[in-house]
Amino acid sequence: MTIGSQIAWDDTVLPFQLDASGIRGRVARLDGVLDQVLKQHTYPPVIEALVAEAALLTALIGQTIKLRWKLSLQVRGKGAARLIATDYYGPSAEGEPGRIRAYASYDADRLEDTDNPFSQIGDGYFAVMLDQGEGMVPYQGFTPIAGGSLSACAETYFAQSEQIPTRFSVAFGRSTEPGRPAQWRAGGMMLQHMPAVGGVAADQGSGAGGLLTHADILGGADSENWTRANLLLDTVEELEMIGPSVAPTNLLVRLFHEEGPRVFDPTPVRFGCSCSEDKVRNTMSIYSQKDISKMTTDAGIVTADCQFCGAHYEMDPKTLGFEGTGAP
Repeated sequence: MTIGSQIAWDDTVLPFQLDASGIRGRVARLDGVLDQVLKQHTYPPVIEALVAEAALLTALIGQTIKLRWKLSLQVRGKGAARLIATDYYGPSAEGEPGRIRAYASYDADRLEDTDNPFSQIGDGYFAVMLDQGEGMVPYQGFTPIAGGSLSACAETYFAQSEQIPTRFSVAFGRSTEPGRPAQWRAGGMMLQHMPAVGGVAADQGSGAGGLLTHADILGGADSENWTRANLLLDTVEELEMIGPSVAPTNLLVRLFHEEGPRVFDPTPVRFGCSCSEDKVRNTMSIYSQKDISKMTTDAGIVTADCQFCGAHYEMDPKTLGFEGTGAP
């Protein structure tokens, strides 16, 4: 595999279908985009790992949304890792890249030095939100924190909220390739059984806490196909997913050559933030001048920082608030 072909698969999501099994999926490789997400902050390693996994899941799930739509994942917990938030912005036009941003909020005093970053979340919930644009009501779906990883939470969400059996296999970490600076890389695969027409899952699931699993949704040949595809995915190695030595197309052939893998056009992904001074001002327009005065610094300005990209905004308090702008 040449250097050029390695780079070509970095920061892309490749959709595919297994024609013999009625299963669809995506393969994602994140390199520069993940490094850009994480270098905006100085997170401890356990938080970096959670953000990396969340960003990878966001790329895998978000690739299916339509142009200009936004998909968000939120993980809120009662542990040291209080919030993991990600956004995926659909391409602005055909052929354009999708954009990803992410950040975390955590209690540094409560963080533990552990090989299991997921344990730092504690009780809480995993949420998926879809914004279809102006004039549309945003969709929100929630499921409790369950399983031993964010990937397991996402699988539970799709089973519980969408009744679609879903499997994630992900890998991420700091790359130390010879001749290249160390940076974060991530790779993963998502499998989804195509929704059954007229299928209805059981009210009470067989999973922990009564949550649904694929066994509650699929039966007969569909269940056999799903089990077989998952057993094949179990043979994947972390380095095959992260790359860059194995192309995603070659990986699909190795894993699923008897399932009839068919690939579609890949979607590139980039780091991107939607913040702007206009959006900050619009947010401030709901406050009175009295409220704005409380936000004003000793230097006579109001400041705002973007949690995702670190952009810093400084504004004249006289131009903010509904009394100052005349906004309703």
